[in-house]
Amino acid sequence: MSGASRRKAERRGLRAEILAALLLRAKGYRIVERRFRSRAGEIDMIARRGKHLAFVEVKARARLDAAAWAVTPHQRARIARAAEHWLAINGGFSDLDMSFDVVLIAPWKWPRHISGAFRV
Repeated sequence: MSGASRRKAERRGLRAEILAALLLRAKGYRIVERRFRSRAGEIDMIARRGKHLAFVEVKARARLDAAAWAVTPHQRARIARAAEHWLAINGGFSDLDMSFDVVLIAPWKWPRHISGAFRV
């Protein structure tokens, strides 16, 4: 991927994450952290609503079904490892109910939040 293509993809990803954050806030979530990175992996967003903590993967594609299929088993495992790492350094959250969620983004479609999209 060229530098220009990489920057364009990065901007598209940032826009998708902004839309996802707006959707989650409208649903009553508070964004705890965005773009958490560790050696274990990356989590696009961590959000909390009451006693519930969601580790959120944001996927933007041309179609919502393509976005859903883009969350591969390898990515799920990476997100789960990163979530374990995040919980280890943010121990105050370990007593909450947790889920791995996905927000799907496609042009001219409402973003779709899938709570409990996958288990590990």
